[in-house]
Amino acid sequence: MYELTTDDGVRLAYRDSGGDGVPLVMLHGWGQTQEMFRHQLAGLTPGRRVVTVDLRGHGRSEKPHHGYRVARLARDVLGLADHLGLDAFDALGWSMGASVWWSFIDQYGTGRIRRFVVVDQPAAVAAVPWTAPAEQRASGAIFDVAGLLELCAALAGPDGAQVREDFVRSMFSGDTDPELLAFVTGQIRSTPAYAGVPLLFDHCAQDWRDLLPRIDVPTLVLGCEGSHVDPASQAFIAERIPGAELHVFPASVASSHFPFLENPGAFNAVVDKFLS
Repeated sequence: MYELTTDDGVRLAYRDSGGDGVPLVMLHGWGQTQEMFRHQLAGLTPGRRVVTVDLRGHGRSEKPHHGYRVARLARDVLGLADHLGLDAFDALGWSMGASVWWSFIDQYGTGRIRRFVVVDQPAAVAAVPWTAPAEQRASGAIFDVAGLLELCAALAGPDGAQVREDFVRSMFSGDTDPELLAFVTGQIRSTPAYAGVPLLFDHCAQDWRDLLPRIDVPTLVLGCEGSHVDPASQAFIAERIPGAELHVFPASVASSHFPFLENPGAFNAVVDKFLS
């Protein structure tokens, strides 16, 4: 585990597996940590350099009282790439981590990204009222605006811990490994409400659909039949990113929002094939 300090003075914890070749920078989702990728640091192609980081407010990173916006997280990732001298790298984002990469591309372009992997993240999480219902469904909206506000209020309220754990449980379907569920639930406890609630609101309020056609690097979009994220939303993304590939894990392979934890062998094989 290493540390760097962002340009606004926040300490971030990161891992760098070392190795040769193009590094793979992996970003975790909301409320989670770089431990989500514990099976990828050593489980991908031997020798592949993998970099993971706890985003601000998460895991072992500092939890200041400022900066909980996706755009700020993207700037933090730029700082990580500069800190490590990464002029070219592969980028993987899962859940909110995909949104952080979309913000990174929107602000800084794709000049340093060789290949891009999007894992189980809708292009627009909240169903904003100025889009037609059919378009809201196609883009994978999980909440309407009222529902998002209600969730954020509940997370910030006196029963926030239970609301947070129920929210995580909803990301699994079928028979869930109790040890895996306990691990994921434990990781999310590291993010305090003062950090997690404003970040969740900002993350879910973003609409990245206009960015998708402007992504000009080879892209793989991964979905999962057993996830709370509708796989159709991943097809929506793949159809709009020029030349993108789509792979949906069937529920028999992984039945949650966490395919890299549930079935790391299958997940790693698909990612390795694309990156190679």
